[in-house]
Amino acid sequence: MSGNVWEWIEDCWHETYTGAPTDGSAWLEAGGGNCGQRVLRGGSWGDSPGYLRASFRFGNFAGLRGNFIGFRLAQDLP
Repeated sequence: MSGNVWEWIEDCWHETYTGAPTDGSAWLEAGGGNCGQRVLRGGSWGDSPGYLRASFRFGNFAGLRGNFIGFRLAQDLP
């Protein structure tokens, strides 16, 4: 799904992965997180190929809006 829009995720911005949760849970303020900025992943249709991967991330203010930013909805099925 990478390449459609930058995907907002729940994690607060941390400069490195030092102290990141290992259980897949959201990484919030623990360990010096800045929840004024949230993490974006995956690149958008207007970016070069180097950004079009889920492992590429950057932080930005949660109020940022644009036609290149979105989020993904998921539901567990019974």
